Amino acid sequence: MSWAEICQDPTLRDLPYKIQTDKWGNIVMSPATNEHGIYQAKIVALLSKLMNEGTIISECSVQTSEGIKVADVAWASEKFMQNNRGKSPFDEAPEICVEILSPSNTKMEMEEKKELYFARGAKEFWMCDKKGSISFYKNTGPLEHSNIIEGFPGTLSV
Repeated sequence: MSWAEICQDPTLRDLPYKIQTDKWGNIVMSPATNEHGIYQAKIVALLSKLMNEGTIISECSVQTSEGIKVADVAWASEKFMQNNRGKSPFDEAPEICVEILSPSNTKMEMEEKKELYFARGAKEFWMCDKKGSISFYKNTGPLEHSNIIEGFPGTLSV
């Protein structure tokens, strides 16, 4: 199935899972907890509060060399949106891609997604763990804080 077909398939619309594809085009589903949704909403709210420009995207699909990956939250500049508006999935990654660890995620899976987003042009990758601690990365390694979103906290509370 193509990504457009997956998105339009009525049997897949209301699943309580995040859907992505692997490099062979197979559908991969990850269950998300309520806590995952809470962290996702908090990240979106904080980005909305801290940024006066750009676009915040939840469930942002990006075509990678290993299939379509879906960032839980992303932030894209106006320039990115001008170049990519209307595409689904995006051929390139927005400037910030955020993943929130679910019980089914492994550290190796997150490391792979981080590298895939950087290979598609992401400037920062953020990872929120199960306790609300956020790790920030650029393509050369860890950051103490985001260089793009000034004042974004390193810990979220539920």
